Amino acid sequence: MTGALSAHSARALADSVFRPNSGLSPEDAVTELADVEAMVSGSKDLRLVLLSPAVNRSRKVALITKLAEQMGLHRIVRNFLLVVVTHRRTHELKFMRQEFEQVIDERLGWVRADIASGRELSGPQREEIERALGSQLGKFIRADYKVDPALLAGIRARVASKEYDATLRGKLENMRQRLHAGF
Repeated sequence: MTGALSAHSARALADSVFRPNSGLSPEDAVTELADVEAMVSGSKDLRLVLLSPAVNRSRKVALITKLAEQMGLHRIVRNFLLVVVTHRRTHELKFMRQEFEQVIDERLGWVRADIASGRELSGPQREEIERALGSQLGKFIRADYKVDPALLAGIRARVASKEYDATLRGKLENMRQRLHAGF
C-alpha cells in the first residue's frame, strides 16, 4: 500500500507543478523536494519529531511551515509537505521523492539509465553514450555512472528493463554463441 500511496502523492505533486502559472519549474520542484528529504533523513531529531505520535499535528505543521520559510520553499512544495505531515506519511517521503522524480522525467521525455564502465569516463565520452542511447530510444537520457572494475573494456547500460552490453566480455560471449550456433 505504501508504494501506491507514494505514487499517488507524487503524481498529485507533479500535477500541481505542471499546472499553468504554477510558478514552479519541474526542475526546481525536484531540487526543493530532494533538499527537504535530505534534511529530514539527515536529522534524527527532526525525523523523530515528525514521526512521533506524542507531538501533536499543529506543532508539526508549525515546524514544517517554519522550515519551509527558512529554506525558501515554493508554496506548492510547502503545501505538499504539510499534507504529508498531517496525514502521517513522513516515513514515505523518500519514496515520494523518488517517484516524483520518475514522474517528472517521464513527463519531460527523460529516461534514466545506469551505465557501468571499467574506468571513469570523460565528459565527451559520457555525452556520446547519452546521445547514442537517446537517439536509439527517442528520449533524453539521465544517466547515473559507476565504475565496475570487473569490466575490462566497454560499457554496460541498463535502461528500464533493457540492458545494452557493449563490453569486451559481452562481445566475446556473443561471438561464442554465434560460433556455437554454427556447429
